[in-house]
Amino acid sequence: MKAQTLTKGGGLVVLLVLAVLFPLVYNNPGVTVYGLYALIFATAAVAWHIFSGNTGYIALGQAVFIGSGAYTMGIAARDWHLSATATFELLPLCAAVGAIIAVPFGLIALRVRRHTFIVITIAVFFIFQLMAFNLSFTGGSSGLGFPFLTWTQAQVNQNFYYIALACAVGAIIIAWLIGRSRFGLQLRAIRDDEDRARGLGVKAMRVKLSAFVISGAITALIGAVWYYYVDQAEPQTVFNPLFDLTLVLMVFFGGYGSIAGSVLGALLIEPFSQWMSTQPAFSGSLSDVVLGGILLLVLLFMPRGILPTSAEFITKIRTRGRPAVVPATTIGAATATPSAPPVSSGGAR
Repeated sequence: MKAQTLTKGGGLVVLLVLAVLFPLVYNNPGVTVYGLYALIFATAAVAWHIFSGNTGYIALGQAVFIGSGAYTMGIAARDWHLSATATFELLPLCAAVGAIIAVPFGLIALRVRRHTFIVITIAVFFIFQLMAFNLSFTGGSSGLGFPFLTWTQAQVNQNFYYIALACAVGAIIIAWLIGRSRFGLQLRAIRDDEDRARGLGVKAMRVKLSAFVISGAITALIGAVWYYYVDQAEPQTVFNPLFDLTLVLMVFFGGYGSIAGSVLGALLIEPFSQWMSTQPAFSGSLSDVVLGGILLLVLLFMPRGILPTSAEFITKIRTRGRPAVVPATTIGAATATPSAPPVSSGGAR
């Protein structure tokens, strides 16, 4: 067990070192942007896992928090006359706004069970999108611009890459700590059987809302980073329904209910999506059709994701189809000696 822990720890250190070295080795801005977007989506996927992966409630309104974080940064920088790198001081505020929005959002949506919850999250998403289009302080359909940075293109990609990497590492640590805590155990109890969890004393509404608030704060934070990099926040882009579908694809593709699966899905799907956007063959909405097809195939043939399915396959190969653990009943049956049949006394007393 100790050796396993050391191996996993060593593997994580190696991955972190590789992530830090990536923009230094591949310093071409066109390559660095692949890693940048992958880390942005990895952070959002882990934030989604904190709530949806642990509770079983599939949230399709995470774009609400992406847009809220982006607009908070843009509006605050404009109204408070912040410029260049000073704008990054607004990141804690963006996370706080995401958490605040998650409270009434969650109080409304989490009063219902899983299937109705999905519908409510979609409805709230469209309400926020319409607000962004029609409210004056959001800039309407023109959106908001962000303060200009004096960095070169290479510096922009590299610096934003490291900011996104810090956000991703922070989100993973938070998700890991939650998973090992009593709070995480309560979330998983809700996912397995919410009524039974309530019967065992779990305050389900409070626990679900807390996870939803944490997820919203992290998503709003990375949304602000994302759209400061893009340098423009428009209603149709920051409140984009395809964001939520892509997020779900990433998590289910990598492994639903797993931090590692969420990260792996983002690291595989987002670079592939970015590559398709550069290919003339996938012009228009064809890339979205491809991603939708991948989601359908995953849900039909690999619903548990790459990591759990691969682990099961490897276990089958190692055990040659036999159970990895011999059932206790089999062991007992093998060692027990057959008892002699009872001898009749012929009715004698």
